[in-house]
Amino acid sequence: MLGKLNWSAIPLDQPIPMITSGVVVLVILGVLAWVVLAGHLPYLWREWITSVDHKRIGVMYTLLASVMLLRGFADAIMMRAQQALAFHSQGYLPPEHFNQIFSAHGTIMIFFVAMPFVIGLMNLVVPLQLGVRDVAFPTLNSVGFWLTATGALLVNISLVIGEFARTGWLPYPPLSELTYSPGVGVDYYTWSLEISGVGTLVAGINLVTTVLKMRTRGMSYMRMPMFCWTALASNLLIVAAFPILTATLAMLILDRYFGFHFFTNEAGGNVMMFMNLIWAWGHPEVYILVLPAFGIFSEVVSTFSGKPLFGYRSMVLATMAICVISFMVWLHHFFTMGAGPDVNAIFGIASMIIAVPTGVKIYNWLFTMYGGRIRFTSPMLWSIGFMVTFILGGLTGVLVAVPPADFLLHNSLFLVAHFHNVIIGGVLFGAFAGYTYWFPKAFGFRLHEGLGKAAFWFWLIGFYVAFMPLYAVGLLGMTRRMQHYDVPEWRPWLILAAFGAVLILIGIMFQIAQLVVSIRRRDELRDRTGDPWDARSLEWATASPPPAFNFAILPDVRGEDAYWDMKSRARQQDLQKQEPDYEDIEMPRNSPTGFVCAFFATLMGFALIWHIWWMVAAGLVGAFATFVVFAWRDHDEYIISAAEVARIDRANLAERRELVTAAGSA
Repeated sequence: MLGKLNWSAIPLDQPIPMITSGVVVLVILGVLAWVVLAGHLPYLWREWITSVDHKRIGVMYTLLASVMLLRGFADAIMMRAQQALAFHSQGYLPPEHFNQIFSAHGTIMIFFVAMPFVIGLMNLVVPLQLGVRDVAFPTLNSVGFWLTATGALLVNISLVIGEFARTGWLPYPPLSELTYSPGVGVDYYTWSLEISGVGTLVAGINLVTTVLKMRTRGMSYMRMPMFCWTALASNLLIVAAFPILTATLAMLILDRYFGFHFFTNEAGGNVMMFMNLIWAWGHPEVYILVLPAFGIFSEVVSTFSGKPLFGYRSMVLATMAICVISFMVWLHHFFTMGAGPDVNAIFGIASMIIAVPTGVKIYNWLFTMYGGRIRFTSPMLWSIGFMVTFILGGLTGVLVAVPPADFLLHNSLFLVAHFHNVIIGGVLFGAFAGYTYWFPKAFGFRLHEGLGKAAFWFWLIGFYVAFMPLYAVGLLGMTRRMQHYDVPEWRPWLILAAFGAVLILIGIMFQIAQLVVSIRRRDELRDRTGDPWDARSLEWATASPPPAFNFAILPDVRGEDAYWDMKSRARQQDLQKQEPDYEDIEMPRNSPTGFVCAFFATLMGFALIWHIWWMVAAGLVGAFATFVVFAWRDHDEYIISAAEVARIDRANLAERRELVTAAGSA
């Protein structure tokens, strides 16, 4: 009745996963008990769990990413500690557990930290920057988030029931085939990514449609903020690339469940076709992550330099060039495959060419800062730290794009250092810059600056101490994913790398302290203007946090830097603008569709992993019933009256005028 599931699936003989999962379960039960006993459950259900407001969904994506960052970083600390200790010994992690840890670390950090972080920020900000009330498909937005959360939940369930994949963050066959991985680890991987991949694809379609079809009056393409351009490019890549991932994992599932031969070494299968397909998704994925970060840096650098972004049109061109060329470089991940010098040369040249538009962006940011009145706030520090770090990562990337060099460095820790150089220095620093920059817009109060700067310096120094040694030990010949080693020259570098991971841990602790202290001091950190940074784009034209409808009157854009232009005109008119004619506003009604879909998706995913076929059928029926109920809804919108809109907008404008008057008299 329960398929392959029995008591042996729980690793009672392994203290580390049992203690960890016990602590996690206790924390979750404690939080749930507090929510219920304090009477917060109706509020959470009404305002968050069933919300279709793009701002709430963006915050939930970011919260998911933050929680999973802690889980993924715990794996990283364990790996660094194991390699620091495992000289002439087995260390403290057995090989099968170590293999699961590095596989889970990569999977979590890419799919459930980096992806939700950038999608969350895009969800929060893009409709506000475009001057519209919501995304194109609000309920679908909720479905996308909850499916992503389902994938994260399944990965974490593998910690205590069964096992996770031991194949690395990409399940290369033949290791991932049933012959060599007969357990449920690869199944946890494939089903969690199939489900979350559908959620990501839904989010991509939604955001592409929003940017292309839902801009406010006067917001032409060449007036959009740079973050909207990078969001458009990133989501176009999602729409084009994620079906490749879904199809590739579906073929691997067919191999494992039904004995197909897509990626086997016999019966007409082709192992290398998996490499081609997974990296045809995988390299665009790098730009899916880093392009929104580029947009964040463009907004932050422009705001805190007090200048328009230098070379706006060249930035747009560079962004779309990266979008196109990113599909032409995937083979550089396996130059050693044996495709031949001609094929390798073509992809090596393409890999070097894609560095050119990235270089254009770096110069544009530097020229934006040149001659500006730079304010070294924590978002600006993350941006400057990114420029230095990403240049180094880009240079090592161009180095491994040279096929002869790649033959020497392939699968070494040099490659691991390069990858983290780009993803941490580019994506994660960008996400932290955006989180700090837009936090007051989401919650109405700023984050504590002193603790934010302390977190930045520990992250930056910790990153260099953790990953520069890996470049050195990679050049010394150490391959990645080694559970133990016997070469004495490697050990000092690995101990230094472990110390760097501790510095990053201190940086994370400062970020947690920053959030706690900021919440406690929220009254003194309150943003009463809606524009705490004196910024330039439309998200700052509304209150912090914005009302459900975002804008009482949809903005009329007359040029680039739309809000800066509005502020200039308002100063000239001495804020005496005539009050507009307020109208009733239709907004989408909250819906439990996304949450219910996620429940049935979790049920189906777990059942498919353990071959509990009756539960699969029950999940399918439940999912179909959910969509039928949603399709037959009669009332899917509600009206916010003109009087209520006017009351909210007048209060916001009165507070802004009061603060401007007070600042002028001072």
